[in-house]
Amino acid sequence: MFLPCCREHPACRAVGGFPSRTSLRAFRRARNPSRKKSVLNNFTQQIIEEFRANAGQVGGPFDEARLLLLTTTGARSGKPHTTVLGYYPDTADRVLVVGSAGGGPKHPDWYRNLLANPRATVETGVFTYEAEALVLRDAERDETFARLAETDTGWAEYQSKTTRIIPVVALTQVAGGPPNAGSFGEALRLIHGAFRRELALVRREVASSGPGIGAQLRINCLTLCQCLHIHHTFESGGLFPSMLERHPELAPTITTLEAEHAKIAGLLEELQALVSTPSTTSLLAAVDELITELTQHLDYEEEQLIPLLD
Repeated sequence: MFLPCCREHPACRAVGGFPSRTSLRAFRRARNPSRKKSVLNNFTQQIIEEFRANAGQVGGPFDEARLLLLTTTGARSGKPHTTVLGYYPDTADRVLVVGSAGGGPKHPDWYRNLLANPRATVETGVFTYEAEALVLRDAERDETFARLAETDTGWAEYQSKTTRIIPVVALTQVAGGPPNAGSFGEALRLIHGAFRRELALVRREVASSGPGIGAQLRINCLTLCQCLHIHHTFESGGLFPSMLERHPELAPTITTLEAEHAKIAGLLEELQALVSTPSTTSLLAAVDELITELTQHLDYEEEQLIPLLD
């Protein structure tokens, strides 16, 4: 995601957002390139630490941003290098990142690292997984970049400032693992929290999109629907039967949860149909209804299951 900011500041280029006032003052006071780089690295490290400590959420100017941590292998050093990037949903297992470097003349280090070794590690705050990077080329790149620039006009501004073609990279999950949690209950809570946050982001995007639905907003909605379907399929096929086997007294609770799954599935089908229409009015109402029903479902599921999972 592109965040409006003091775009000429190098600290902005690290994450596509703006630094704290303290970081900005420290950067301006720095008299030599090595000192400036140190300030920038410290700022980035602060974001990384906050990201990891809060299950992927970062406050301040990044509160409404979709962020991930990308760890690449240094093209020359061979050492791991972690950076913070805004991302865009593309499919349930693929996200997009943009190598803008603030419209600067050189590609960012993480991009050059991926050219040398396209395998990387992605942290979402809830999950950590291995990803394969694919640099989009030619028409696919141009169409995708135009789609992202329609959503966030800052990308087009960055492209106008440089002669290099700003790259768009797709990160596809190839190997995953369990949630970053100490118990099954905590894992469920983290996953549900991620869905709540994404729903809030989509709701905000729909509400502010004007009379039409942009291409990326459609993808955001469809990806959310796909991920919710996958999550509920896993619960119905794995988690619920397992819990019933260990706790037969949960039968009425599981029956209620399955009925809620069916109702939410219907709302997801309605939402997927509405994103193909030109108006956002009905879409916003559908998103609000989904938020209401899903929030009640998640709250009830957590209340009933987490004490037993922990």
